[in-house]
Amino acid sequence: MPDYHRSLAVLFDRDGTLVRDVPYNADPALVTVMPGARAAVDRLRRAGVPVGVVTNQSGVARGLIAPGALRRVNERVEELLGPFDVWAVCPHAEDDGCDCRKPRPGLVLRAAAALGVRPGDCAVIGDIGRDMAAARAAGARGILVPTPVTLPAEVADAPEVAATIGEAVERALG
Repeated sequence: MPDYHRSLAVLFDRDGTLVRDVPYNADPALVTVMPGARAAVDRLRRAGVPVGVVTNQSGVARGLIAPGALRRVNERVEELLGPFDVWAVCPHAEDDGCDCRKPRPGLVLRAAAALGVRPGDCAVIGDIGRDMAAARAAGARGILVPTPVTLPAEVADAPEVAATIGEAVERALG
């Protein structure tokens, strides 16, 4: 395993990592925290590490989620997990060709810039290969926390794999 340094910022995927994945969720009442997520994020805050969210939300482009509903869902995430230092959201559809939609690096680059750190000083914690590919493309560290939807090939290709979000955070802290 590579010898990674302590991450200066940690960026989380939202759905499937911080909260249960409810496809195209436009209802804050459906937001449910993933096991261990609150403790993991609080551990980073206690250590003085900035935390952010990098999330694809193509339901906006598809007309399935109104921008106001997305804002309310994200506010509910913060009610349950505490405030994040940065939110980087891609509202585009897959075929829009934007640079921000994971697996492209735009969200990670935008979040790192907002936090005033180099992408290489960020860890991206997510549950699927797109999260790891975005981290890699941005020059950030990727830590995969597999869920039942994570494909075996994504686990095999991940630079690092952690059994839980808490373990991923401990790895990021070095």
